[in-house]
Amino acid sequence: MSVIQKIRDKYAVVIIVVICVAIVAFLLQDAFFGRGSMGNQSTTVGKVNGETLEYAEYNRRIQEREAALRTQMPSGSIDPQTQQYVREEVWNSFLLEQINKDQYSKLGIEVTEAELADQLLGKNPHPMVVREFTNPQTGEFNRAALQNVAQGLSQDQTGEARAQVLRFEQILAETLRDDKYKALIRQGIYFPKWLATQQTADTKQVANISYVSVPYATIADSSVKVTDAEMNDYIQKNKARFQVEEGRRVEYVSFDALPSGLDSSAALAELTSLKQELDTTKEVAAFINNNSTTKYFDAFIANSESRHPYKDSIKNLAVGTVYGPFIDANAVGYAKIVDRKTMPDSVKFRHILIATQQGVSDSSAKLKADSLAAAIRGGADFAALVSQFSDDNDSKARNGEYELTPSSQFVNEIKDFAFAEGSKGQIKVVKLPVGYSVIQVMEQKNFGPAMKVAYLTRSIDPSAETSSKAFTTAGEFAAKHHTQAEFDKAIQEKGFTKRIAENIRPMDFIVSGLGQSRELVSWAYKADKGAVSGVISLEDRYIVAVLTGIREAGTIALSEVRPQVEAEVRRIKKADQIAAKFNSPKTLQAAAQATNQPVMNATGVSFTTGFIASLGFEPRIAGVAFNKALGANVSAPVYGNAGVYVVKIDGYTASPEAPLDYTVLRNSYEQSFRSVVDQQLFDVLKKKAEVKDNRSKFF
Repeated sequence: MSVIQKIRDKYAVVIIVVICVAIVAFLLQDAFFGRGSMGNQSTTVGKVNGETLEYAEYNRRIQEREAALRTQMPSGSIDPQTQQYVREEVWNSFLLEQINKDQYSKLGIEVTEAELADQLLGKNPHPMVVREFTNPQTGEFNRAALQNVAQGLSQDQTGEARAQVLRFEQILAETLRDDKYKALIRQGIYFPKWLATQQTADTKQVANISYVSVPYATIADSSVKVTDAEMNDYIQKNKARFQVEEGRRVEYVSFDALPSGLDSSAALAELTSLKQELDTTKEVAAFINNNSTTKYFDAFIANSESRHPYKDSIKNLAVGTVYGPFIDANAVGYAKIVDRKTMPDSVKFRHILIATQQGVSDSSAKLKADSLAAAIRGGADFAALVSQFSDDNDSKARNGEYELTPSSQFVNEIKDFAFAEGSKGQIKVVKLPVGYSVIQVMEQKNFGPAMKVAYLTRSIDPSAETSSKAFTTAGEFAAKHHTQAEFDKAIQEKGFTKRIAENIRPMDFIVSGLGQSRELVSWAYKADKGAVSGVISLEDRYIVAVLTGIREAGTIALSEVRPQVEAEVRRIKKADQIAAKFNSPKTLQAAAQATNQPVMNATGVSFTTGFIASLGFEPRIAGVAFNKALGANVSAPVYGNAGVYVVKIDGYTASPEAPLDYTVLRNSYEQSFRSVVDQQLFDVLKKKAEVKDNRSKFF
């Protein structure tokens, strides 16, 4: 005891200091290197030209966009593909905001308060304002309604109306800035008269030529050796053609959790226990929706339209009869005939959607829909009203018109009226989950028998035991094979099927062939090349993957484009050999003799198309044919698409095409470039911007 007491007295301070240092070191290590460390707690998902997008804001925008889309989906749900589309759409929207803001600042583009007020309340309001305050019955702009809104803001107690107006002003101001910016660019597009004169001259004549050609196919591929150094040199000289984005390549083996015979028996037993209630229930829809994998489809299907594999067995059964059990793919089921009727097998109708969206109450939407219906009954142009008032943008191009069969996917309320309740020519305002539809039945065809069927089904899913066996097998495979060589050898020995997933991007949530696979994508961007994953769980399978390719953004590696580049370099080397055979000929006869090829002719060669009837697409030959400096001489060897050519111009004749008018040329040229501005401006500005995308670290 005395020894212990001496140690305590002598080293107490030292021990305390060591403990304190250890605690501080542990905290610092966690802060700077830990998974949830302070050094890793950045909430920035991206940055554009110095402006950041925070995770919370990005997520908020995604949720808002998804909520808007759900109102347009019959099921109210969004599939994984749409979710990925929304993430990209929201990200690009942020990029566009910041890039445009930077451009506006550089160019001094502003929208003043006076300008905004004039576009809202002036003599000629902006089309956005006119569209919002146009009377649907008369088609005329209702200035009084606009002024009432402006005057009513002073009496807005809740602030909701003021917030809506402010939001509208912000959208209008952004639209005006964008219009100014695009107008500046469009006004810079000009087609000069000298260019029109040149193009007209190019189309006035066609050339007649003689030539000697040696096809590349005359030299065997095996006789032309191509080295890696030559191919890499070719890539470097043509970098613009070989730019790629970041990507990963994985190979994987899948261990599917397939249902066993016991799983099928269990599903059937569970379903059979419900059949008695299916026989007797009066609430068929509720029963099916509460107990069936297949939800109740409350609509009639024409017998001729039914795609059910057992339709021939059920189409003539009496109402109330139950058929089954039957097996359909990976499900077992019963079918109960709920009702029968005679109905058309197809209909044509048109509709105008008035949506209850932000700032539009249900009563306001109903009033507007009723006004439109009254206007149509009074003889108003339906197509014009669709273009002006419908909130269904996809239908505007078709004047609101649709043709459906009973099995077509569409809003049930509209289908019920078009197929069952309505008659040809009838107009009705139909209440929808997202607002109101002004619908008119235009045509109903081929009336015949139809049935409404309730399907009570159970999916034959793998049991926990079946799934556990697949997981165990996958786990054993992953535990025994840690390198790519071991992975490949085991697959070959065991006879497994190896699959490949290529061009996996950092923000991919869906991998082709696997479906939603974010865990695989995240692993692929953290692993080293050649690494083998652990077991990755997907919806109905387990996979083990090996990372076989890492592609950084920039110039692509030779290994990824070897066949393409090898063929192009070999073609160039063949062309060099053929050109050497020509030996700078002075005449076509000398060229023919040197290469043992005949002298050929081509007529009607056009400078503007590059297509030659006897040769195919050979723009270089067309260019040589209009080289007036060549005169009576023969050309140097020309490397074409199919071979090497020596060309002599025989003469020119008038083109059969009519000469082009300058005004027509100018309008066509300028209009095409304006379209390019609208379609490609954002992509061009995006490439020039400083963009940092960190989203893959958060998702």
